[in-house]
Amino acid sequence: MRTETVKTAGPATTLSLSADPLAQFALLQEVREATLSGNRPPASPRSVISESWQRSLAAHIDPDDYRPPIVYQPDELADVRSAHPLQAVLPPLRELLVSIADESQHVMIVTDAEGTILWREGPAGLCAQADPVGLCEGTRWAEESIGTNAMGTALALDAPVQIYSAEHLVRAYHTWTCAAAPIHDPDTGTVLGAIDISGLLDTLHPATVSLVNATAQLAESHLRRRMELLDEQLLTRNMPHLARLRGEPGALLTPTGRVIAAERLGHWPKRVAVGHGSDRILLDDGREARLEPLAEGYLLRVKPPSASRRPTLTLTFLGDNPVAVINGRELPLTLRRAEILALLALHPAGLTAEQLALQLYGDDGNPTTVRAEIHRLRTQLGAEAMRAKPYQLCADVDADFLTVRSALREGDVAAASAACPAPLLARSDAPAIRAERDQLVAALRSAVLDHSDLDALWAFGQSETGQYDVEVFDRLARELPSGDPRASVALARLEWLLDED
Repeated sequence: MRTETVKTAGPATTLSLSADPLAQFALLQEVREATLSGNRPPASPRSVISESWQRSLAAHIDPDDYRPPIVYQPDELADVRSAHPLQAVLPPLRELLVSIADESQHVMIVTDAEGTILWREGPAGLCAQADPVGLCEGTRWAEESIGTNAMGTALALDAPVQIYSAEHLVRAYHTWTCAAAPIHDPDTGTVLGAIDISGLLDTLHPATVSLVNATAQLAESHLRRRMELLDEQLLTRNMPHLARLRGEPGALLTPTGRVIAAERLGHWPKRVAVGHGSDRILLDDGREARLEPLAEGYLLRVKPPSASRRPTLTLTFLGDNPVAVINGRELPLTLRRAEILALLALHPAGLTAEQLALQLYGDDGNPTTVRAEIHRLRTQLGAEAMRAKPYQLCADVDADFLTVRSALREGDVAAASAACPAPLLARSDAPAIRAERDQLVAALRSAVLDHSDLDALWAFGQSETGQYDVEVFDRLARELPSGDPRASVALARLEWLLDED
């Protein structure tokens, strides 16, 4: 494969696609060859084209030997189409474009957001010419897959484009011309796909790109009306949930977090971030709200002013990647700060800098180093979440390792096993963290082995702490009923562990 560098500086004239198609074809061929070889072209390629060529070459597209990759086989397309949101706008697209495409010898194409062709309709003869070059359902036409083309470039730029003849980077498509425009989700604003009109060289019309853009806007209007209808249906079915708030501030949200109805509070945001792993939301005005999943969407309850103002700190520290969330906001976290938070959570009465230095570093610990680290941590948390002298968390702490501890104290072995998928801060070498980690694993292991709950024992065996435990899998292999599908898995795992030993 050749590696070319696109050079556009030098020529005084630039291309216009309104001229005679055949003359443009010859000129564009010269421009492409000269530009890709680094010579002075007779005219500058359009900026949208030269920039697209640069992106395509950076993606290692060979201008002289390339075909679009096949993403979906014919027998897979029906399921993919039925699940795609643009399925809903096919009727108006067909009504507007297919008859025009038939008369003007073009094909209408609809892609997904990745540039994969999901629908193609048009004259049978033209479709037969499109098939050998991969212009068919199931192939991907993103720029990084097949170089400069209307579908891929429209998606890359999020704007309508027309690509003519040798403006396609790949030589095989120089007898084709195409225009495409992106289609957006009216709910989230994200790109759903693209609508494209493609035809052979002599069918170019300067207004094609305007027609395609107008069609994309029509599709978005259709999707917006459909969204509004679904909003009305969701609102009708879920208004009782909002009514049960009895005047307390709250809102109904769509599954994507858009506010469609609200009670009190004054100004509501148009959208609330959902799906971040926490049921607590911090609104723009600083108020805290709780997210309650409904059959469709969410109910958002805003805490009344009389509620506790203590911050809520959620620590997910069992495993390699610790996460800390304060009032719905995730904190940037180093391992050392995670260790400090874990130790303070384990000692709710607080620790001095000297005590923290000993627990973090051993006898060589320096309190000054600890104070500097805690100063940065308090800046992240806020003074209301941590006080000094001694250092103490003033938040309502919800920590996964404390959940395991609590379940073990209460004798709930099943809950303890389910809540402990991995050891505490697995990468930590701090003496106190190592001790707590080892004690927690030992206590949990002893509890599941001493208990008759095989489900809890199985859950422990699937965790990072139990997956290499011969005694656990020996017990499971012996005691799981022969009809239990887990029995054969446990036996195979036991044999593998014994072979490894």
